Amino acid sequence: MSTTVQTATDIRPFHVDTLDEKLTELHRRISATRWPTRELVQDRSQGVQLATLQQLARYWTTEYDWRKAEAKLNALPQVTTEIDGVDIHFIHAKSAHDNALPLIMTHGWPGSITELIDSVGPLTDPTAHGGRAEDAFHLVLPSLPGYGFSGEPVEVGWDLGRTARAWAELMSRLGYTSYVAQGGDVGAGVTDSMGRQAPEGLIGIHTNLLVPALSGTMPTDTDEERSAAAQIATFQKSGEGYFIEMATRPQTIGYALLDSPVALAAWMVDHDTDAYYKIARAFVEGQPSGNLTRDHILDNITLYWLTGTGASTARSYWEAYGPDAPAARQQPLAPPTIPFAFTAFPGEIWRTPRSWVEASYPNVIYFHEVDKGGHFAAWEEPELFSSELRAAFSSLR
Repeated sequence: MSTTVQTATDIRPFHVDTLDEKLTELHRRISATRWPTRELVQDRSQGVQLATLQQLARYWTTEYDWRKAEAKLNALPQVTTEIDGVDIHFIHAKSAHDNALPLIMTHGWPGSITELIDSVGPLTDPTAHGGRAEDAFHLVLPSLPGYGFSGEPVEVGWDLGRTARAWAELMSRLGYTSYVAQGGDVGAGVTDSMGRQAPEGLIGIHTNLLVPALSGTMPTDTDEERSAAAQIATFQKSGEGYFIEMATRPQTIGYALLDSPVALAAWMVDHDTDAYYKIARAFVEGQPSGNLTRDHILDNITLYWLTGTGASTARSYWEAYGPDAPAARQQPLAPPTIPFAFTAFPGEIWRTPRSWVEASYPNVIYFHEVDKGGHFAAWEEPELFSSELRAAFSSLR
């Protein structure tokens, strides 16, 4: 009999093992879906199109195999540890190359660690992907609280700043005394908060979504700046329905997300125009954009369904952006003075000008515009995304 006492700081191995009954129930619920009539427009202005979602549901029940995603996850070193009362699940993939730089990468919504795992190879073993051994990273890929295999918070207050502090504790617990951070979408908010908090050991951050542009007034002196401002205005006028609902009434939408897999899928694919049409083409026309294949899209949606995290992920928006959340009463921290790097992807909700980056962060060490990829850059273009991170942090090694 073991006499070992488990402590809150223990790091425990994790293995995904889904019961067959859960997959059978998923298929039953998809087959029992009550479908609405077809939308009355020819585009997505009324929401996710019926043809797109019916093709997604057909593929989900007839061709998709969750066990392949499960095996892919289990091939990577997964662990959990308790931080601030919540079990945090993460992938910890160490490089075999000497002097690899530790990197913590944070996903967003409606993403998960599934959108990051195809970057593991290019980042930990760059020599196999056209890079140099000295560009290697040790990777820490955590699931946000309430997402995937991480535990759900049982109290309010898990805003971006609290998650950022948890990530600093995680890196310290892993023994990393010097590291960098990257984030997109919600993960960009966490990474921005880490930079502002400047925990000991954090030497630089990179994002592919300019967080300050969502809440602050950006310059509109040039055509490029005015174009970016117009794109944000369009998103705020007709594209952020999901954002408003989750930031104000996450529990309400949570009932549909936990009860109907098709409702969950519709909610998740209706994020932004560029990503939606790429996903629609993958299912309706069989033409994926980069790594946004039917299987990869359903890996992510199925993870949400099997873990029952539709409501808890929605609550993360209430915590981060809701007017009634504790975070709404907090004064923002000053911009980070540590090195900041940014990559602009053409399919993002808005095309960020360099001038906006420099107006938001006082220590910009890298800015680059690439020619493909969108909001889910690490997912859609993992090789390009990885090469950007190698270049962005090269001066910090």
